[in-house]
Amino acid sequence: MNSNNPVAPQQVRHWVEDRLRESILSGQFKPGEWLRQLRVADQFGVSEIPVREALKKLAAEGLVEYMPYRGMRVREYSVEDVVDIYKIRTFMESMAAHYAAENITAEELVELKALVTQMEGSLDQEDLPEHRVLNRRFHEVVFTASRHTYLVHELKQLWMIFPSMLWGSFSATAINRLSEQDSYDMGEHRGIIAALEEGNVAQAELVMRQHIEGSGNRLFVALKTGKNSVVGKPLETIHLKRKPSHSDEDGS
Repeated sequence: MNSNNPVAPQQVRHWVEDRLRESILSGQFKPGEWLRQLRVADQFGVSEIPVREALKKLAAEGLVEYMPYRGMRVREYSVEDVVDIYKIRTFMESMAAHYAAENITAEELVELKALVTQMEGSLDQEDLPEHRVLNRRFHEVVFTASRHTYLVHELKQLWMIFPSMLWGSFSATAINRLSEQDSYDMGEHRGIIAALEEGNVAQAELVMRQHIEGSGNRLFVALKTGKNSVVGKPLETIHLKRKPSHSDEDGS
């Protein structure tokens, strides 16, 4: 790049951010792996300065973490982190579904139906990467339809690290499907669409909450037991439930 161009350093920094983020999310850099500035700079063909700035940005996003006197490493997630993330998703995405039932467009409903059809046709093990992309887009369409700018921004930030980083931290889920998840997803996704299409805000909020709580419970069991199955497990005991809200009780 032209060193006399004042925009050039910023362009390099953004390029390094994007390249480093992609490398982490794709698994090229593994959870717990140290990101030495000189090594990353050599690998990307840049100086250490944009790498240092990019690492600071990714630390703010939650993709990497700073360890005092040791440097930066790709963040690892614990089972407790799984519980926290699903609690946050349950709260925020059920709220987004509530507002989406008021604001979703016909075009967005068409896209949701098409995504569900595609997901239902990608149930083989080799289809898992595509299925996860489709699932992510399904949820993105729903929360974007809420038309609440800050809610959409926060959920996009959360989905930036979920599920790629989260699942990649655990061998039980990194490259394997959860055995019963697909059958639950198919019915729950269509239930979400039905509530949105009807404009039923209470039902949309309820179905989305149940969907995410159920997914979190099944993932939690798989991670705690190391088994990719939850048949016969008491899912209601896995600490993701919350007390019913007034809107749950009176239907408002």
